[in-house]
Amino acid sequence: MKDDTILWQVRHFVYAHFADTTHPPSVEETASHFNISAEEAGELYKELHNRHSFFLEPETLTMRMANPFSGIPTDFKVHANGKTYFANCAWDMLGIPAALHCDAVIDAVCTESNESIQLEVKDGKVTNSELLVHFPLPFSRWYDDLVFT
Repeated sequence: MKDDTILWQVRHFVYAHFADTTHPPSVEETASHFNISAEEAGELYKELHNRHSFFLEPETLTMRMANPFSGIPTDFKVHANGKTYFANCAWDMLGIPAALHCDAVIDAVCTESNESIQLEVKDGKVTNSELLVHFPLPFSRWYDDLVFT
């Protein structure tokens, strides 16, 4: 059986990098951190993508998502720890403060109504809203088209 230690170390590094900088590391940054080639780092990115740990842009090594973090700007901005993170969706906008174990203010745009929404997360709870989040697809189908979901 293959030793997956470096695979999980890379996964941890990517998440720590997102938490520290609000964006994903490039393959070259990951390679440099682990003193491996960019090709080796790219293969690890692909394997983590295949295992649904990351989501890469099609046919590239550019990280689109490391849930709950988005590698591109979205309508879901999470202000936490003095930084602004982008979330992939309403589910992930609540996942960022949970992952960071911190309070947050979230600025979002309702996909259905295009209405601006602001939520506050304090001590793990949304404190200023009775809004509901609706998921039109069951989780088992999210990876059918993750960007659309």
